[in-house]
Amino acid sequence: MRLHVGCAMWNHTPWQGRFLPHPLPPGERLRAYSTWCNAVEGNTTFYATPARSTVESWAAQTDPSFRFVVKLPKPITHERRLTGADEELRAFLDTMEPLGPRVHAYWIQLPGSFGPGDLGTLAAFLRRLPTDHRYAVEVRHRAFFEDERSIRLLEQVLSPVDAEWVPFDTVTLFQSPPTSDAERDAWTKKPRVPRRSAALTDRPIVRYLGRDATDRTVEGWQHWVGTVAGWLREGRSPTVFVHTPDNADALSLARRFHDEVRARVPEVEPLPEPMPSEPLTLF
Repeated sequence: MRLHVGCAMWNHTPWQGRFLPHPLPPGERLRAYSTWCNAVEGNTTFYATPARSTVESWAAQTDPSFRFVVKLPKPITHERRLTGADEELRAFLDTMEPLGPRVHAYWIQLPGSFGPGDLGTLAAFLRRLPTDHRYAVEVRHRAFFEDERSIRLLEQVLSPVDAEWVPFDTVTLFQSPPTSDAERDAWTKKPRVPRRSAALTDRPIVRYLGRDATDRTVEGWQHWVGTVAGWLREGRSPTVFVHTPDNADALSLARRFHDEVRARVPEVEPLPEPMPSEPLTLF
């Protein structure tokens, strides 16, 4: 029984020398991260498709059981809004091919303007996708969280192709006014939508955003500790990504979340032992 946890990135300046060794060459940074967490969000692919050699390096640094949730490029999802981008999609999937089983799902994050009236476009896009991959969809239009008919219609689009609905839980962030520059920035950029915690498939994915204060973040994720423990008991294999506005402690928080779930479900496989942040010495 395995729970996958991770962060929004594997290289973050506040982690260097604190959680992860510093300096580290680029070809070793993901390897070091993977001793802390067993999953990562592939956010960078939204902005630019990497070279295939870069993707080969990611595969070489991780075990086949490591999970990438890889975001589709912005031109496909936001600029072309899932239409007329078949060639770009094929090229992108070919570039990601070296990751093999490490790709847990291709993540289709849609803009907030993509609403119920666009579900036909989403359904057609999902039907054209290669069936040898898994897919997950993140929506941000409020109708998908507040209108029962829209919720039902989206589920009817996703379920036939075994695509997961990825919730981005920002409830804790918006519970009270921001208290730091990073929180103020997140308030202007992150979606403010109700929490959703229903899984459509056997591999649910959760994105949780807390606060810069650890106690607020931990308090806010208690709902997910119970939900994820329940999913594991049902035989599901969840992946949870822990964010905070500044992400300074996200690496250790992801492990703490894993520990809290494992305290309820002891059968969950433990995470690997983290790589020391400082070189070992003889004295």
